[in-house]
Amino acid sequence: MSLERCAIGLIEDDPIMGESLVQRLAIEGAEVTWWKTKAEAVQGLSKRRPRAVICDLKLPDGNGEEIFLETAKFERAPPFLFMTAFGEIDQAVRLMRCGAGDYVTKPFEMSSFLERLETLVEPVAQEGDGVLGVSAAMRAVECTLLRLAKVGAPVLLTGETGSGKEVCARLLHASRGKSGPFMAVNCAAIPAELMESELFGHEKGAFSGAHARHLGYAERAGAGTLFLDEIGELAPKLQAKLLRLLEERSFTRVGGEQVVPFRAKVICATNADLLQKVREGSFREDLLYRINVVHVPVPPLRDRGEDIAWLMDRFVAEFTGNGDDRIQGTSALAVEAALAHGWPGNVRELRNRVERAVALSDGPLLMPGDLFPDLETAFKPSHREGLEGIRDEAERRHITRVLAENDGAVLATARALGVSRTTLWEKMRRYGLGSVRD
Repeated sequence: MSLERCAIGLIEDDPIMGESLVQRLAIEGAEVTWWKTKAEAVQGLSKRRPRAVICDLKLPDGNGEEIFLETAKFERAPPFLFMTAFGEIDQAVRLMRCGAGDYVTKPFEMSSFLERLETLVEPVAQEGDGVLGVSAAMRAVECTLLRLAKVGAPVLLTGETGSGKEVCARLLHASRGKSGPFMAVNCAAIPAELMESELFGHEKGAFSGAHARHLGYAERAGAGTLFLDEIGELAPKLQAKLLRLLEERSFTRVGGEQVVPFRAKVICATNADLLQKVREGSFREDLLYRINVVHVPVPPLRDRGEDIAWLMDRFVAEFTGNGDDRIQGTSALAVEAALAHGWPGNVRELRNRVERAVALSDGPLLMPGDLFPDLETAFKPSHREGLEGIRDEAERRHITRVLAENDGAVLATARALGVSRTTLWEKMRRYGLGSVRD
């Protein structure tokens, strides 16, 4: 999730802190409106609805809690990220239980602050446009997710790495309307010994280094969404605790006795075969049944070719949105090359290739060699200029496609192209297409 072109409201009376946040958020691409008093903020929020509000708890003419409670009455009230001092944590926790988004304790690391803020900013779909894609497969996934937004049942997203499972989860969350923050947890990225504390939180003194109460992802999610990515990597001990969380809709912090209610919608995602993990004994069968109430498979990019050009256009627009006018779009040859590619890394690979191409291409249109420099062994960049270079590029793509249609058989490919086998071999050597079978 990016803050690019997001309208953010900032309520902060400290000129140094306020100026610092405005500058950093501007660097991230956000459009910030800065209010320095409670009166300014309430008046401003009555006229416009930012995507999120950053609010200090203490203000010269009131406090952030009063602003939040006043704003909560509005239709489409924005989520709040409160900035608190150490002694104000209890107040911040109380506000989260009332529906506030999240809080950070001063002083805070800017990277952590931005991460917390990004989880509160819901994606906005373009009117009349698909959010996930234009293919029939992704339209069906999108329709399913929109229906699921109306129910509270757990959802399991499955699909290959990079296929867009988190994007689907964020769409489902955003479709729920005013529902609290989106808390994403990568179960494979957090060490097992820290996972329980990160997920459920801990009390002061629960273990060495626990100097204050810490709210876990489950509590910070509030009435929003708890997204558990790579759920198949969750340690067995945590699987039992997650099952109890889903069944009882409550939990206790590490080292605590107070029962905390759990209100969030749970979305899990995995690229693993959970049934196989159950057979191997590494994943609980009862937990699988609990998280798999509704199963939504996300197809790989190679099975939805109609989305490739659509995604390329959006990625190019994203990476040229900072005023870079060198790149005006994508050439038909580049689209053709992308359609012929297998995309083992799925949408993530496509996004990364487009980002690199936009950064390094001379423009004005992205060419196949910009997207696939690893395959551009027979050409120098200058050879792509002019009609001759375009003609060679088109011929190389056509030969590559026909070779693939004939499983790499040179003789069958030569017949399909209407040339001799010798001519085809010469062109393959010229274009660096490698060795294939005769």
